[in-house]
Amino acid sequence: MTSATTQPAEVLVDHLFRNRAGQMVAYLTRVLGPKNIDLAEEVVQESLLKALQVWPYSGVPDNPAGWLFRVARNSALDALRHRTMAEEKSDEIVSDISRRQATASLTVHEEILEDQLRDDELRMVLMCCHPTLSPDARVALSLKTVGGFSTREIARAFLSDETAIAQRLVRAKRQLRESNITFDLPSGDDLSLRLGSVMEVIYLMFNEGYAAEEGEDLVRQDLCGEALRLGELLASSSVSTPEAHALVALMAFQAARLPARIDESGELVLLEDQDHRLWDLKLIALGFHHFTESAEGNSVSSYHIQAAISAVYAGTLRVGNIDWQRILGLYDQLMEISPSPVVALNRAVAVSKVDGPEAALAALRSLSEDRTLRNYYLLPAVRGRLLLDLGDREAAADSFRQALERPCSEPEKRFLRRKLAECERTD
Repeated sequence: MTSATTQPAEVLVDHLFRNRAGQMVAYLTRVLGPKNIDLAEEVVQESLLKALQVWPYSGVPDNPAGWLFRVARNSALDALRHRTMAEEKSDEIVSDISRRQATASLTVHEEILEDQLRDDELRMVLMCCHPTLSPDARVALSLKTVGGFSTREIARAFLSDETAIAQRLVRAKRQLRESNITFDLPSGDDLSLRLGSVMEVIYLMFNEGYAAEEGEDLVRQDLCGEALRLGELLASSSVSTPEAHALVALMAFQAARLPARIDESGELVLLEDQDHRLWDLKLIALGFHHFTESAEGNSVSSYHIQAAISAVYAGTLRVGNIDWQRILGLYDQLMEISPSPVVALNRAVAVSKVDGPEAALAALRSLSEDRTLRNYYLLPAVRGRLLLDLGDREAAADSFRQALERPCSEPEKRFLRRKLAECERTD
């Protein structure tokens, strides 16, 4: 042990646990088997608590990550020795963990190779995102087991009740056990299906962090960061695809704009009004790297086109203005391969920049009765902005009032109130 570090033990434990919890749970799940995922999570949590009890008084170990791994592994071994288990593999599991314990060295990098940890984590993601689970269950299970998020954090992230999230996790784990889903890497059609599910979960996670539907925060950066980390894990793996690189590019481009989306007062700043100097250049570079990698092969996915749209925005750092004609063309392509009301709404914004607000309003008319947009505040909000551009303040005010009646974050509500006040202002 050493107390040389100036970083408080509590802060170090929180940092390590957030960054290593997923690897620890994944490693133990591989050794114990998917049916014992609860035990894996339990002993990892115990290692955290023990660190919080020991380190402030005995000092932080030279290799704190390795210390956590060893404590979690030893706790699993003790639990297996003292718990009656129905698994026939119990003796084999105990023997395997004991052998690793006997040969364990002082550093985690000698005990378990880093690439093995990444492989375990990838397998865990693929297992948590099994298509038989509901999308909500896949997201919650991935955040809990791979991201190291607590049940309370997941509930807060999705503005849900903590009890409801806990029940969702219990059901998901029970379904994993009853379906005999293994920790093995899938292959063939099963792999393709599972990869699609993983990318769906990752992007759903990112979007929830990027634009929260309700609550005080417009952005939940912890969710965005975890989604980007999982995307990079997938894109750098042996089962990566061009589509995975396109997804990472898309998220990196969008995440690069996060620092400029809200001002110092916490107010929403529209894309065209953002200070480009605040955009994260490293994330933009990461986005272009993965965008280049995504060009391999002949397939073009919705992630490719969305990444291309975001790349046009990122390119404004060089050319100084947004190529709306290019963006409109890309939205036309997106409507061909992955049509949806939300895509059509975004396309209408591009139409307004190219052909004017009247043409955009015409494009919006077909969306007015779409049931999927019934509670989507952006439909009346976009209509309000277009009407305001045309000088029809009364109709614009009605649209902004409709938008305020629909779920959105507090910064977005304040933005809508400002637009409504602009409509009602008498010059």
